[in-house]
Amino acid sequence: EFEDGLAVHGRTQLRGAMLDSYGDHRIAMAFAVAALTAAGDSEIAGAQCVNISFPDFFPLLESLVER
Repeated sequence: EFEDGLAVHGRTQLRGAMLDSYGDHRIAMAFAVAALTAAGDSEIAGAQCVNISFPDFFPLLESLVER
């Protein structure tokens, strides 16, 4: 832990998985970004909860991936 953040050490390669955001829009967005680097497919249950704070999150994320 640092004064301005934290470091996470672990596996270097994520694997696709079934994930559950439990209705937390912040967790769903974090899972979506992490899933971009995962080997294999990921599915986020309750992903529509991102609409609480960022209705255009998934279209924006897709547009960034296309670049």
